[in-house]
Amino acid sequence: MSITASPWYQAYLTPDAQSVKFALKATLAMLLALYIALWLDLERPYWALISAAFLQIRPMSGMVLEKGLSQISGTLVGAVAGIILMALFAQAPVPALAGLTLWIMLCTYGSALLRNNAAYGCIMGAVTAMLIVVIGASAPDRIFSIAVARLSELTLGATCATLVSALLWPTRVSAHLERQADSVVNQAFTHAAYRLRDTADHAALEATLTDSLAPLTQLEGDSQAARYEGPEGAGRIRASHVLTRHTLRLLATLHALQQLLHNDGEGIKDDIRQLAQQLADGFASAAEYSGTEPAREPLHALRRRALDYPEAALTPLEQRCLLGLREALGHALIMLDARDAIAHPSRKSLRGVALAWHRDHLVAGVNALRAGAIFATLATFWLATGWTNGQVAMLLGTLFSAFFASRDNPVTVCMTFAKGMLAAIPSAFLFGHVLLAQASGFPMLAMIFLTPLFLGLLGSANPRLIGYCLAFTIGNILLTMPGNGMDFSFDSFINRALAVLVGLSAVVTGFRLIPGPGATLRRKRLVWAIAGDLRRLASAPVDDAETRFIGRMADRLLHLSKHDDTLPEDQRHLFSLGLTGLDVGYACLQLRRRLDGLNNAALARAKRDFILALADDYAGSARSETPRCVRPAGEALIAAARDESSLDPRRRALLAGLVERLALSLERQAIRAQQVRRALPHTRGEENNRHTQ
Repeated sequence: MSITASPWYQAYLTPDAQSVKFALKATLAMLLALYIALWLDLERPYWALISAAFLQIRPMSGMVLEKGLSQISGTLVGAVAGIILMALFAQAPVPALAGLTLWIMLCTYGSALLRNNAAYGCIMGAVTAMLIVVIGASAPDRIFSIAVARLSELTLGATCATLVSALLWPTRVSAHLERQADSVVNQAFTHAAYRLRDTADHAALEATLTDSLAPLTQLEGDSQAARYEGPEGAGRIRASHVLTRHTLRLLATLHALQQLLHNDGEGIKDDIRQLAQQLADGFASAAEYSGTEPAREPLHALRRRALDYPEAALTPLEQRCLLGLREALGHALIMLDARDAIAHPSRKSLRGVALAWHRDHLVAGVNALRAGAIFATLATFWLATGWTNGQVAMLLGTLFSAFFASRDNPVTVCMTFAKGMLAAIPSAFLFGHVLLAQASGFPMLAMIFLTPLFLGLLGSANPRLIGYCLAFTIGNILLTMPGNGMDFSFDSFINRALAVLVGLSAVVTGFRLIPGPGATLRRKRLVWAIAGDLRRLASAPVDDAETRFIGRMADRLLHLSKHDDTLPEDQRHLFSLGLTGLDVGYACLQLRRRLDGLNNAALARAKRDFILALADDYAGSARSETPRCVRPAGEALIAAARDESSLDPRRRALLAGLVERLALSLERQAIRAQQVRRALPHTRGEENNRHTQ
């Protein structure tokens, strides 16, 4: 790699304007927080700086405000929890720390189940309670004033960050959502072209899908911050929900169409195949546009062509294929409407509800157990030694054990942060002790102290360096601890540096000794969760069922894609398994929407049995078991539909085509799982031979 391609070179020698603005805004927010904290003579002004730094990580005004509110709410709840613990165990440090450990575990558990800023609020609840209990242990009579001080410091940092974000080079979350929506739509359309052409480039096929799903899940979460940017925010949120829902519907439809056209398509007419190719060309062309109007016109023309296609002589499978092409175009046009509504909410008023997300309670429980173990270990060491700076170690242990738990590779992230903290030690010693000890007055203090912070924030603007540089920034703040009564002695600095190292070492050790569930178990749990949601589709209210199922599947597909990337080429089937689950679930939802309104008890029972059979056979196909239930249940459903007079022949034919398509899909999935299972002993044998050699 050439030196010009290095992220360090790009961050510090050729920074772009946005990076410089980000660093300046964050530095000014910390400068303002530090000045006010010193003027108010707050006990620990550095907490205001850390608060401001964390809020500027994503500097869009709506997100800063949302995160600030989450931080203040979490701090307030944590302060109440800390006061209650000290009120109960003011003279008993061991029970107080035991109760605090349980509280930290509860907050970590909650942060693992929640998303974005709500998760951050849970973490702040744990950190605030920890600070109040640990600091208040030496002065239980001042516990309320300590809680007020921590709340004041963190609120001050959040307020300063929000003001600077809104007044200086403001960037709005609406522009961020527009870019994300463009990425979602264009990648989904590119994926549609690949699917309909049945490309042999499976890597490109999967890449376009994950490149659409990743910004889609981020868009769904980030859109909530739009409510803080004026009255149009609610429209953007609804449009984001609509875009998420119809993107996933499009992906499910495309997966089914590829199977019909290219895997089960011997009986599909050439005219329909040509229409599918025209759709592929239309999607590929639409993916090249960033606006909605140029993309909408060719898709509208294709939809009219698909709607005008005669159905009289088509087989049930061909009718199902034609319906899928029409549905794909319908979803694509609604996606364009949603993209337009995100950019211009006043033009369109869309209706959409928030989606549910995948939550793994086992992973959350392991995260809580690990966080509790790390804190309990550090607290025991603190009690046994009476080490004053043990508070810093416990702070880092509490913060990072919860903060890193949601990452895919927490040990690697911890090591990255550790390197940034290590780099902060000489920097903090030079700027925060040697030079700062000679300073007089706030201007000189700010000039010296904020220099390394600005450099750290400048590097943090580069996503590839944020782990190192954000840790460098926080490390400088913690090791310097600016305030009106600063201690510049060398031994206090070394003690703080040791506390940082001890805290980070405890976190790394905790993640190594108590890792999350293994990849195999997590894969199985994802498949079990999909099968469980499919079963619930049989009885839950259809709108609620769709909200839960569609939203969770976006998360699960991303997870399964990541798991697939770790497998050898001949064993990759998890991504396809997830898409099959999405396809089956969407088909069940369509079936219920078409049949739920009919007053026919026999048909209702047959429909429910068919959905349950699909769920059971889906779970079985994931275990390489040949589907045994779906065809008999499908035949029973078709027979019950014949006795329903309100169903015309076309709808009955479509139902028969749906049953046949889903049965073929699950049978193919079982065959693929069997092939993977046969490949496993061969792969393991090769690995054993390599180890032997």
